[in-house]
Amino acid sequence: MNLQTSQTAATAGRGQAFVPGRTIVLVGLMGAGKTKIGRRLAARLNLPFFDSDNEIEAAAGETIEEIFRHRGESVFRDGERRVIARLLTRPVHVMATGGGAFIDPATRGAILRRGVSVWLRADLDVLLARVARRNNRPLLQERDPRAVLAELIDRRHPIYAEADLVIDSGEGPAEQTATRVIAALAGCARALQAPDEGPDSIQGASSPAESER
Repeated sequence: MNLQTSQTAATAGRGQAFVPGRTIVLVGLMGAGKTKIGRRLAARLNLPFFDSDNEIEAAAGETIEEIFRHRGESVFRDGERRVIARLLTRPVHVMATGGGAFIDPATRGAILRRGVSVWLRADLDVLLARVARRNNRPLLQERDPRAVLAELIDRRHPIYAEADLVIDSGEGPAEQTATRVIAALAGCARALQAPDEGPDSIQGASSPAESER
C-alpha cells in the first residue's frame, strides 16, 4: 500500500468511527456549498439534516426572497436568529445556515455554545459561478453580484474565521469536501463534547411566524 492509499484509508477509518457529541453547523457565504455538503455529511453520519433557510420559509409561509421584499432584512434576521436557536435545542444533527447567520453576534454565540461550527470557505470566482445558477438571492438582486460578493468577503470572512474549523470548498466534488469535513471533525475535541450548558442569549426562540419574523 503506498503512502497516499494509506493516508486515505486512515482518514476513512477515522471518519467512520466519528460520532459527534453536538450539532454540526455549516457556515459561510452563499454558494459555499453548505446545503449540498451538509446533506452528504448527514447521510454519511446517519444524522438528520436541517437547512435553516428552509425552516424559516416553512415557519413564515413565505420564501426568503418574499420575506426580504415584504418585511425587510432586519425582520428576516430576527426570525433567522429564533429559528436557529430552536434548531440548536434539538438532538444532534447537521445544520446548514444562511450566509448572514453567523455574522449575527447572538446567533454566533449560540452556535459556538451548542454546536461545532465549520466554515466552508470558497474564493470569489467559485462563489460567483455557483450563485449564478440560481436567481433567488435577495442580496444579489439589485447590484453586480461580483461586487456584492467581494464586499461580503471583506466584511464576513474575518467573522467566519471564528468558526471551530475551516474547510476549503473549491471546485472539487462535494463528496471529497464532505470527507475532509468528517476527518477534521473527528480530530476536533469540541465536536465530541456535549453542548455547553447555561442560559442562551437568544430569548424566545419561537418561529418567525410566531414572532412577526
